[in-house]
Amino acid sequence: MAFYVVYILEAHASDVWQMASNVKQGVVFAMPKSMGEREAVSDSCVRNLHIQIPALLDDFSNSAEIAYTGWPDRLYVIDRAGRVASKTQAGPFGFHPEEVERTLKTFGL
Repeated sequence: MAFYVVYILEAHASDVWQMASNVKQGVVFAMPKSMGEREAVSDSCVRNLHIQIPALLDDFSNSAEIAYTGWPDRLYVIDRAGRVASKTQAGPFGFHPEEVERTLKTFGL
């Protein structure tokens, strides 16, 4: 079983929807205009949030975000056959990691 984070669109881009809390925390990024910029923002996110699992980067066509409606964030469990076994509500307030944990336990993980 593999676990990944997929970085999609910047949720609070300074040129789209800047949050005051982001300014206060010094986390201010414009919406990336290239894959290189998206990669830099993603890398900063992974480092600042101390994410310990491998992070993948959505393509610039936003294929993962479109396929999985991941914005602003969402948790999924994909089974070995490639089917969605569990999908939480949109976060940050709508998902609950314990839902994912229950699903993983049904797979013996």
